Amino acid sequence: AAASPPESTMTMSQILEYGGWQMYPLFALSIIGLALILYFVVVLREEQVIPRRFVANLRDLLIAGRFVEAQSSCRTHGSAIAAILGAALDYRLRTTKPDHTVLSEIVEGEGARQATLIQNQVQYLVDLSGIAPMVGLLGTVTGMLKAFNAVALDVAKAKPIVLAAGVSQALITTVAGLLIAIPAMIAYAYFRGRTAKLIANLETTSADLSSLLILER
Repeated sequence: AAASPPESTMTMSQILEYGGWQMYPLFALSIIGLALILYFVVVLREEQVIPRRFVANLRDLLIAGRFVEAQSSCRTHGSAIAAILGAALDYRLRTTKPDHTVLSEIVEGEGARQATLIQNQVQYLVDLSGIAPMVGLLGTVTGMLKAFNAVALDVAKAKPIVLAAGVSQALITTVAGLLIAIPAMIAYAYFRGRTAKLIANLETTSADLSSLLILER
């Protein structure tokens, strides 16, 4: 009877075994990366940053001059637009004659802070895409050291299986690191564009709403 062909693929347990201990932090980084991507899909949406219903209700309150109610609404809402208008309303309620320049500076300052908070979130993907290949490189160096040590100790007794194990670790950890880093960078490029659009809309909406605070009534 013909002999069955050897297995051409490695199981997950074999990958973890040959990859060495570096596979465990790489596995953890892959879980973190997936969790971050799913989190950003949910959080980096216009309805989370500039909720339409909240903005419409806030606009009605500002037009009616009901600033106290508008301020209360902003304090209980967790969106970025609520934080910006909340800061503007705090100033508006502290003075009877609001200065347009001061109000604009307050809106711009809080807007810049909110924009930074939004942008900084996606930077974690950049950090992840840098750490994963470095951990993979550590596994590469460790694996090659194992292979070279097997030869250096005794060339005549160097077993091919020992050399293969070291080379396997080097290749597996390198591939694992890249498989984590590449999707993380792709996701970062996508979310960077999304955050830029959100920030532009946030600036436009906050400027529009803050202008209602200095209308003559």
